[in-house]
Amino acid sequence: MSLVPAEALPVPATSVAARAFDFERDTFAFANELVWEYSFPPGSSRPQFARHQPKPAYTHRCFVLIRAARQFFFHAAFDPVALATLTEAELRRRVREVLRLDPRVPSTADTRIVFPGWPGLRAFSREHEALLKEACGGAWRSYVLRSHWRMIFPISRRHQERTAVVLAADVTQARAPIVHLVRFPQLTINHGMILFAVERIAEGARFLAYDPNDPSRPSEITYRQLRRTFELPGNRYWRGGDLDVIRIFNSWWL
Repeated sequence: MSLVPAEALPVPATSVAARAFDFERDTFAFANELVWEYSFPPGSSRPQFARHQPKPAYTHRCFVLIRAARQFFFHAAFDPVALATLTEAELRRRVREVLRLDPRVPSTADTRIVFPGWPGLRAFSREHEALLKEACGGAWRSYVLRSHWRMIFPISRRHQERTAVVLAADVTQARAPIVHLVRFPQLTINHGMILFAVERIAEGARFLAYDPNDPSRPSEITYRQLRRTFELPGNRYWRGGDLDVIRIFNSWWL
């Protein structure tokens, strides 16, 4: 398998963003909080967990945040030079307008919704966290997704090989692809991320990702070409290891 070149998998010009997704500009400053605190004892296949104390207030919104992040990436224009003169009511209206737009197809430059006074979503969300959390919607939006049907059907190695090629092309063409990470029928991971960079390595490809559970730094997802398998390193909620990747928010059925 050859990962890209991107021109081998052309996409319509209208579906390509004007610039690449920038982690420090295009991500939320706040996190999707974890309900559980996980630990992974050596030699055990099962994680141990306990409820976070105090109970977190903003949870189960990983898909809510990645969808919203791409809607802002596709439809908003932040202007750091202009004065931030918008009222709270006008800001709220513009946020709602962005979140009503299609997360699959970007707006043209002249139709984007302008937010004067901020360099990007990260800075805006740091200042207006409460407004954005309310506008993005409840946790139910992470569960009621049209794409969730896909994870219950078998995912072949050929499917993962093809997915790696398409994702590499998506990233190269500034589409900021959204992925669903699963181990179905196991429930050890059921999570979403945005991929924004890709590097070819001897073993296959290494993707950089925005993980809404940890907005402090990019995460890495590696595609192992020999095994035709994706791999996510261990973190606060995942022991680390192989998983399946499904590309979502790219068509009417996914």
